[in-house]
Amino acid sequence: MSRLTSSCRCAAGAECLSETTNTAGPVDGKEELLGECESIWKQMEECLSKLMLLGTETLLESDAKLSLLMLRWKALTVDSRQWQVRNPEIISTNPDALLELGKEELQKVKNDLERILSAVRSKNKHLEEDLKREQQWYEEQKQMLDTLNKMEEEANIQVEQPSTKSLKVRELNELKSKIRKLKTYKKKLLSALGEFLSEHFPLPEKDENIENKNPSSEKVVKLITLQDILEMLINKLMTTPHEPYITISESFWPPYIELLLRCGMALRHPKDPSRMRLQAFHK
Repeated sequence: MSRLTSSCRCAAGAECLSETTNTAGPVDGKEELLGECESIWKQMEECLSKLMLLGTETLLESDAKLSLLMLRWKALTVDSRQWQVRNPEIISTNPDALLELGKEELQKVKNDLERILSAVRSKNKHLEEDLKREQQWYEEQKQMLDTLNKMEEEANIQVEQPSTKSLKVRELNELKSKIRKLKTYKKKLLSALGEFLSEHFPLPEKDENIENKNPSSEKVVKLITLQDILEMLINKLMTTPHEPYITISESFWPPYIELLLRCGMALRHPKDPSRMRLQAFHK
């Protein structure tokens, strides 16, 4: 519909323009152009009123769209054929009118270009500000990265080449910790050993102890437990490994000594039977 209206407007405008051009007198170019435009506008209004009087049937929404598209297609086809068979016509042959029209068009183009130039300059200004901020942020990040790299290098150097003092202190602390753990473990072992020996290898009763006393002496010998004997043998072997023998005293219950010797846990001195040592199981 709009295309058909436009083609009607153009045809009417061209006819009116040709008539006005042939009948116009020597008047001012601008007034002549305004008169031509008014005449063309009247012709267009007449064409539009004629089209409105034709009317259209009420259709469904889909049918209305299809009908509208068909009308547009027909209007475009007619418009295309008209432009193919006709030559472009000059609006006016008056030089003053053409000059005035050219000035107006150039002024419009100038205004449009000025607006575009202003928008481009404003955009460039914003882009320059964004670029400065990005460059500043980049420099800050670069400085931070350099600082972190230096710190990492220093830390790696300290790890690879620790000072002698710090190394000795660390080793000493590790040794102290190991010693504490060994002492705790030793206490647990001795406690478990004592419970086992007191349950399975207890000391003789008091009556048996009195029978084992020396008849020529009134003094009663106090016997020591098997755990005490083993602790004496272990401590002697650990403290003086070059002289691990202990002297067998009267407080050693003979069955305990025989038990240790028969089980291979203890050895007598090859030259002095009254001395014995713990078997060196750790070697």
